[in-house]
Amino acid sequence: MLNRKNVRYEIELYEPMRNWLHYYLQDKYKGCNVITLDSHAERLDRVLAKYGICIDLAIGVDIQIDVLGIVQKQNETKIFFIEAKKTALTLRDLGQLWAYCKLIDPEEAFLFTSMNLGSLDKLLNIFLREDLLDFGKGKVVKKMKVGIWNISSKAPDMFSLIPKL
Repeated sequence: MLNRKNVRYEIELYEPMRNWLHYYLQDKYKGCNVITLDSHAERLDRVLAKYGICIDLAIGVDIQIDVLGIVQKQNETKIFFIEAKKTALTLRDLGQLWAYCKLIDPEEAFLFTSMNLGSLDKLLNIFLREDLLDFGKGKVVKKMKVGIWNISSKAPDMFSLIPKL
């Protein structure tokens, strides 16, 4: 196991993940306005409304993203999701994020655990079913990224990330 000691509560992961996402987006989208939020306690439509962003499919739907990233440049807005888990990952965890991605179509989505890849390890690393990570609209196929969160470095373990960044 990567982390010798796990967090006691999942909420302890949100701020370090928000910080990592903020620097990741600032580096990737230079010159853009980057906002990152711990949004676990509020519905996505309400969080986005505070920033003047309206995604029709999110309105009235009970979607709560643990960590939300927003990148804005002129009239273009991109959103980013992180779902955090302190337990071994399951297909249910992946399914939750996949459903959010299919509805909202974020630019990128991450599923991080501070424990281990659980049953997803077999599906993704042995059976090589990366197609389970697919989402997007039309001809553009995006992939959710799944990995282990390193509590010490406060960043994802890049060796565990599927698919690789």
